[in-house]
Amino acid sequence: MTDPITNMLDLITTSPLHTLDQLLASLEQVSALFDAVPGVVFFIKDSEARYALVNQTLAQRCGFKRKQDLLGRTAEEVFPARFGPLYTAQDRRVLADGRRLSDQLELHLYYGNQPIWCLTHKLALRNHDGDIIGLAGISRDLQALQSTHPAYQKLVEVDAYIREHFARPILLEELTAIAGLSIAQLERQCKRIFQLTPRQMIHKARLGEASRLLLQDLSITEIALRCGYTDHSAFSRQFRALTGFSPSQYRASQD
Repeated sequence: MTDPITNMLDLITTSPLHTLDQLLASLEQVSALFDAVPGVVFFIKDSEARYALVNQTLAQRCGFKRKQDLLGRTAEEVFPARFGPLYTAQDRRVLADGRRLSDQLELHLYYGNQPIWCLTHKLALRNHDGDIIGLAGISRDLQALQSTHPAYQKLVEVDAYIREHFARPILLEELTAIAGLSIAQLERQCKRIFQLTPRQMIHKARLGEASRLLLQDLSITEIALRCGYTDHSAFSRQFRALTGFSPSQYRASQD
């Protein structure tokens, strides 16, 4: 299914340009369109990972009234001290080697520590000579289910099965048997209805429960085992991959 937001991001990053200022000037007349898209954070950053353009959604979620208040700042200057440096480190990895983040499931904490599940995309911006001069990115909130889709009921059964059994390894074959679909069909239909792959659905179920248990007086190892991970380190790696910070950091942020 074609995604107009992602297509717009691809168009921005593949358009020929000499400087970042040139790109910002070309977007000035349409930047208000990014303010009008609900549940989508949009930003462009310069080569030092500083915000050069943002939409109103990002400003509001960071606790600012005006978009201009974010400009010239890095994520570590905007987000809480425990997490901002981690977000900036991710930006700098993109800026260093041009790596592309695509459809990465992440649990974000914005102003007020409100957890929001997002799919994040980040792309490096290059000039005519191929030099990286900045990055562009979007984070989309997971949207409402496509309940009118013909496969909706079967996929809801798949989702319920995952949420019931995530504490143990789940094979894709188990899910295809429930849905009556091939693996390729299951992947495609899950993306259409949930905006997630089956593997991402499993990760989301596990991390959602983990974030809830981290508010209780349980050891990290106990939480890892309850959420289907083999040990503390495996859980910590996955938690950091999806949230940007460790289970201990997340727990501390909720105090």
